[in-house]
Amino acid sequence: MTTRVLSEERVAALADDAATAPSLHNAQPWHFRYVQHSRAFDVRADLDRVLPHTDPDNRALHLGCGAAVLNLRVAVAHAGWYPATRLLPDPGDPALLATVRLTGLGSGESDLGALYPAVHRRHTSRYPFAETDIPGTVRSALSDAARREGATLDFPTAWHLKWVLELVEEGETRSRTDRGQAADLARWTRTDVTAGGATGEGVPEYAFGPRKRGGKAPVRDFAGTGQVPGRDAATFEASPHLALLSTSGDRPEDWLRAGQAMERVLLLATREGLSSAPATQALEWPDLRWTLRDPVFGTGYVQMVLRLGYGPRGTATPRRPLAEVLDIEP
Repeated sequence: MTTRVLSEERVAALADDAATAPSLHNAQPWHFRYVQHSRAFDVRADLDRVLPHTDPDNRALHLGCGAAVLNLRVAVAHAGWYPATRLLPDPGDPALLATVRLTGLGSGESDLGALYPAVHRRHTSRYPFAETDIPGTVRSALSDAARREGATLDFPTAWHLKWVLELVEEGETRSRTDRGQAADLARWTRTDVTAGGATGEGVPEYAFGPRKRGGKAPVRDFAGTGQVPGRDAATFEASPHLALLSTSGDRPEDWLRAGQAMERVLLLATREGLSSAPATQALEWPDLRWTLRDPVFGTGYVQMVLRLGYGPRGTATPRRPLAEVLDIEP
């Protein structure tokens, strides 16, 4: 096996790719450490970036970090390496969520590497989507992508879709009147950031999307109970396409796998011309989360609700400077 040392510029590029991952309220709760002599990344949870009221058990934190791990694997595979990955490698250090070691030059996972063009194109879109159906072949491919990461992706229809939409709306209603969640939202929304390569964190005003005037699509209003001057209003889909991502277990390792599956689905969706947005409102309330699953056929634990469709691409949201999220050691 080659012992070639990666330049700091190359390491930084890989970490930059990883850090494009989505996270709850764009908190970006990750930190990367690259060790040159072992040619491995440690992916750690940044526990200063938790959402104590919206995500009290840090489940969403693990999903976001899992998405960053998947992006890192994609970038490593694209560079021609094999990303040997271990989740929760040290039981005595639960904040160490994963290690990704670069091995086998030239033996990268080609199916992962093929997703690389979508890494910087995938952005959450909070705009109305077309009523156009998603072809069965695309749905099957997305479900297969989740399955390859140890998760299940289902597309609810008929009464189950109606039930999920009602639960998400209930979660949104509760969030508007919950003081703790309002505090989390206030911490992670930005009204002083403009588009165009800004660094930072949180959801900026320009990425809120229009205020929902009608339609059934589940859309979080990042303005909360406030008003944004000049913000447009729009009618969203009457028949939105949702996907439920589930795992058989509900422990930190399952959450990390779900995050990887979510990002693999989102990257493939982006490559297939779909836009996407999470709809996590019901997941933030334990009683609502449990009832998201299909009571007749559903098994496992719902980890994410995704809204998919053909519509405007989302706008890139700020990312923290690499100096804040990456350490390189000999």
